[in-house]
Amino acid sequence: MPDLQRYFVPAENWKDNQVIMTDDDAHHISRVMRSKPEDEIICNHPDGKAAICQITDITSDNVRAVISEWLDESAELPIDVTIAQGLPKSDKMEFVLKKGTELGAAAFIPVQADRSVVVWDHKKMEKKMNRYRKIVKEASEQSHRNKIPLIQQPVNGIKQLADENSQYDLKLFAYEEEAKTESFQSFGTLVSKMNSGDRVLIVIGPEGGFSEQEAALLKQREFMPVRLGPRILRTETAALYALASISYQFEELGCK
Repeated sequence: MPDLQRYFVPAENWKDNQVIMTDDDAHHISRVMRSKPEDEIICNHPDGKAAICQITDITSDNVRAVISEWLDESAELPIDVTIAQGLPKSDKMEFVLKKGTELGAAAFIPVQADRSVVVWDHKKMEKKMNRYRKIVKEASEQSHRNKIPLIQQPVNGIKQLADENSQYDLKLFAYEEEAKTESFQSFGTLVSKMNSGDRVLIVIGPEGGFSEQEAALLKQREFMPVRLGPRILRTETAALYALASISYQFEELGCK
């Protein structure tokens, strides 16, 4: 696959054999990359397909290109993994989004958990969500993803999350108390039982983990508590451990 700059282009900007880039992408192509007509880039369609495109026209706010060749590629994780992340402090959520995107997460759900120190200001929520969408888009381009992960609207509490989970084949939550027991539920064992195409929801607590009430509720709703190794992981590390484990099982070992 050519080592070209990659851009995710909205479906409405694909016109027959032509692709149109605007806003930040146009600025990046014209001002940052200083590209010229006849230069090549890779454009990703929202359906996951990608094409090598040749630039035909550049202005500061509009770049046009024509499709030269459709690529036969896929860099998506065979398991559809959604990370429900208990809201952590400072910029840790941005770290989870960026690195989780690089490791193949299909979607993220920010969760206001009992022990979340951060409380979202709903007046500023859309601004924060726009920032998050930009982060996963740029991380998807950098890691040559075929699709940009979806960032779902934040949920207010574990109960709301537990009430809205019917679309998943497997529901897990990383529970630090599970790491302290001898009869623990191994994450590796559960990963080995997954099949390509499965939809998996993994819930990660914030700093301080889940409250007893949250853990009890998740178990009642058929979420399985799992141990992510023998050590207690930071909240921003747990999701990455889970995604890397799944990637190794299905993409390096070649399990189906």
